[in-house]
Amino acid sequence: MSYDRYIYEQAESALNRIRFINETAHRQRVEEIERKIPEIAEINAQLTQTIVELSKLFIRKEKNFEDAFTKIKERNQQGQQMITDLLISNGYPADYLDEQFNCPKCGDKGYVNGLRCECFIHLLNKYSIERLNASANMPECDFEHFTLEYYRDKVINNVNCYDVMASNLKTCMDYAENFTENSGSLLLYGKTGVGKTHLSLAIAKKVAEKGYNVAYGSIINYLTILEKEHFRKGGESDSGDTMSLLISTELLVLDDLGSEFTKSFYESAIYNIINTRINLGLPTIINTNLTSEELQKKYNDRIISRIFCTYKTLYCLGVDIRQIKRLGNIN
Repeated sequence: MSYDRYIYEQAESALNRIRFINETAHRQRVEEIERKIPEIAEINAQLTQTIVELSKLFIRKEKNFEDAFTKIKERNQQGQQMITDLLISNGYPADYLDEQFNCPKCGDKGYVNGLRCECFIHLLNKYSIERLNASANMPECDFEHFTLEYYRDKVINNVNCYDVMASNLKTCMDYAENFTENSGSLLLYGKTGVGKTHLSLAIAKKVAEKGYNVAYGSIINYLTILEKEHFRKGGESDSGDTMSLLISTELLVLDDLGSEFTKSFYESAIYNIINTRINLGLPTIINTNLTSEELQKKYNDRIISRIFCTYKTLYCLGVDIRQIKRLGNIN
């Protein structure tokens, strides 16, 4: 996948910050220990001297290099063991002076054997998705501001809206709280203004706070970007390879499915996203104002079967909250 220079600079800057924070913390631990346990400061000074001696050996390339190297190595190991013993005897963990890395694989450098480390790819995707999300212009929603009072005493077709939405809220909160990359997918459907977008974005916010990459936006927005990228003549997309981002992000939220025009390209793109994410075992949340019957009329059997056979469906029921807010009256 290709990334533009701005995304690279953001990811590299993030790695630099991580390294600076960890290096500073390591230096502070060393200073703390050397102040509290002077013997360790002396040993560290001796270990530093062994590095100087090793450098001289490499430069001189003396005949007895191997013997001298072995002796210096043994002294170094003895010194390290003495430090470990002193740490433990003074109530510190044995690894207290070890350098700590957010990513042990690459030591927070971003590369392993010349190849991008997973942590660097995660950052590149994170900033690419943030840019993509910025164009979505979605409202701020969280569970704390989702009130069930809008549904109290509302009954539609002999179904208590409060009970239905209380159950949906609990399901969504549990989903967000226990989210992993292997979590299942959700389909939220119901009439406009009944809380589908709010619940799915509340999940997205909670999951993003846990450090997962989350892409959220309206299906029209995504399809418009994908269409422009697909038919663009030369040059790279400002947002990178959007299809790759949508397919690989750890959680994808597709809002307002069914509101897009009927086009063969759109239907193919939707199928590709849904099918590939199912094959990869990645969770997706879809919102739609369409009923199951309307979805079946709009989309081909390949899309419908994958959604209804693999997604957990949540029927959202109530009156249009936007109208209630406009009137300024919950009752």
